[in-house]
Formats: sequence, C-alpha cells, structure tokens
Amino acid sequence: MRVLLTGAMCAGKSRVGRALADRLGLAFDDLDRMAEAHLGGALAPFFASRGEEAFRRLESELLHAWLARGTPGVLATGGGTLVDPANMDAALRQAVVVHLHVGEEELVRRVLRAGRDRPLYLGLDEAGVRRRTRELLEARAAAYARATLHVDADAPVDEVVRRTIVALGAAQVS
Repeated sequence: MRVLLTGAMCAGKSRVGRALADRLGLAFDDLDRMAEAHLGGALAPFFASRGEEAFRRLESELLHAWLARGTPGVLATGGGTLVDPANMDAALRQAVVVHLHVGEEELVRRVLRAGRDRPLYLGLDEAGVRRRTRELLEARAAAYARATLHVDADAPVDEVVRRTIVALGAAQVS
C-alpha cells in the first residue's frame, strides 16, 4: 500500500504519517525532510533566497522520485505539493491520496502555536496568519478536493490515524 497525505500546513501530515506508517507496518517519508536532506539544511533559507517556484520544482522532483521507487510506504507531502495538477495526477495513479482536513480556526491556532517559522508564514502577526490561512485554503481547495479520501483531522493524532485506517479499509472494500 502507498499512501500520500496532503492538507494544509499544520494539518498534522508528518505526525499522522509517522504514526500511520507505524500502525500499518510501512516505511515513512516526509517530503520536507527529504528536501532538507537534499539541500543539506533548512528549507526557509532556500525558500527565501531562491523563491517559492524553485522550492516547488525541487518538491516535485522529490515527489516523482519517491513515486518512481514503487515501494509501499506513507509519504507526508508539503501543503502545496499536490496543488500542481501533474503532481496530483501522478500521485492519484500510484497511491491513495488522503486529505487531512482541519478547519480554518483550528489551523490558525496550530500555526500560531507552532507554525510561524514556515516560509509562507514568516513575520506574520495573528491577523496576517488568519488572512494567509484563509487565502491558502481557498487557493488549494480544488486540489485537496481531488484526493482519494478525506479524513477529519481536527482530533488527536491517534484518532486521526484510526479514522484514516477506517477510510483506507472502506476504500479497499469498495
């Protein structure tokens, strides 16, 4: 089984992905950690110096390399990775794409608590975080809607993992 997790920043893709892979006995990869390993350092400086477009190209290359391996596993993608239709098309052909949905207010709380170091949120005050979160959710809604499965991720990690396993099981039956 190959599972790709998508969703907004701070939706829990990395934490849920790690726990999900463990429960399913699969390997876990995180696209952001893969990018850091490739770059030999943090993403924020690369993002700041080279820009979002260069980051998205790198992200796409790493995604397609992961998909080309063809091995079972769980991959936590970046929040914007599957917004590119070519990336989403490839992911849907080769894996189950699970959208971890978190409501706007909960996302804002999570970003304010732990996510303002992310490139798209750097330097924003609370009003800016709210505005940016709304903009990103609106811009990415159509891409997230294409996911194979949608799981409510407004819950603790263990519960989101349970919901995801139930959804994956239901998808295999139908």
